[in-house]
Amino acid sequence: MIITAGIFKGQKITSPDENITRPTLSKVRMSVFNTLQSLIDFENKSFLDMYAGSGVMGLEALSRGFKTATAIEKHPKVTSVIKNNYKKFSPQPKLIIGDSTKVVQKLETKFDVIYIDPPYYSGIYEKSLDAIEQIASDIIILEHVTDVDFLDYELIKQKKYGDKYITFLGVKK
Repeated sequence: MIITAGIFKGQKITSPDENITRPTLSKVRMSVFNTLQSLIDFENKSFLDMYAGSGVMGLEALSRGFKTATAIEKHPKVTSVIKNNYKKFSPQPKLIIGDSTKVVQKLETKFDVIYIDPPYYSGIYEKSLDAIEQIASDIIILEHVTDVDFLDYELIKQKKYGDKYITFLGVKK
């Protein structure tokens, strides 16, 4: 995998075993961040990737100008790959190892952007949205293939890529 833009553009990272994770394609990552850039200024903003996989979304965020990025992942083999990927970069995202829906409920920091891309068909999208209620301050991005109940969030934009959707939600103030 290659980082698509910013200060780390062109840098390669290792992708975990595709039987364990499903990496976000480069064209989708580019679209996510281009759309996001049309919505907010990245300077002094924080980014959370709840289901990190390869860790590329946090690296893309820092590469493009986010002040901080945090990644959460629970799978031991995957976290090992993420750690090795992050060693190559400065600044680097903070990696938290654990179950995302449990970890975020213990965080005291609010995040400007939260990216939620759990395993498809896992049935934990709504649980994830419930879990971030206290730490979401601006935009939530979902990558999904099934319908998701957006609960108390405002739909900003939705794009379709093949069988998947990228949905941008706003926090109702």
